[in-house]
Amino acid sequence: MSTSQRVAVITGASQGIGAALVQAFRSRNYKVVATSRSIKPAADSDIATVQGDVADPKTANLVFKEALDRFDRIDTLVNNAGMFLAKPFTAYSNDDYAAYIATNVTGFFHMTQRAIEIMNKQGSGHVVTVTTSLVDQPMTSVPAVLASLTKGALNAATKSLAIEYAKNGVRVNAVSPGIIKTPMHPLEAHQFLASLHPMGRMGEVSDVVEAVMYLDSAGFVTGEILHVDGGQVAGHHTI
Repeated sequence: MSTSQRVAVITGASQGIGAALVQAFRSRNYKVVATSRSIKPAADSDIATVQGDVADPKTANLVFKEALDRFDRIDTLVNNAGMFLAKPFTAYSNDDYAAYIATNVTGFFHMTQRAIEIMNKQGSGHVVTVTTSLVDQPMTSVPAVLASLTKGALNAATKSLAIEYAKNGVRVNAVSPGIIKTPMHPLEAHQFLASLHPMGRMGEVSDVVEAVMYLDSAGFVTGEILHVDGGQVAGHHTI
């Protein structure tokens, strides 16, 4: 195996979990290619930034061209970009549906296909995707069928890809979070959202980051859907 410095590509990297992942990979001495629609240039010469919409195949081409031109390899792809909109199923619009498919599924397809092409040639690599525990444990208090429809597809694709590429040295995993404390959730909702987890608290960004970093270093783990959800997926609890 090459002793070159490792390289991670992170989508949805401008804020929240994505921005924290950029710092976590840098703390492990990875070079990073960070992409999102609103990403700004980085002062750190070991962080390359690419502005673009993950749903556009041109973005994946730009991201991986930058990774190879600048850093000469790609070891890890974190599919972190995603959207979440809780509303009753019959209230979703055609635009809501199209946006979910574009960001959560089409973005995953283009980024992952391009990454695995490169990893196959290297004979090593890791893809990890952020999904949601609502796929396995829906809640009446958080109606989110489009999240389950799209992120459930990603869980299934994770297992399928893990088996398809296991002998090629490419691992594929997912992190399935509960409700994480990010700016997307208003402060006044935190108490209610915390109560939805058996552990009685919302997840922290660091909880998800630590799970991603564990999977990245766990060389014998592939096809895993790692739940980071305060016990949600284990079963029902009394609120």
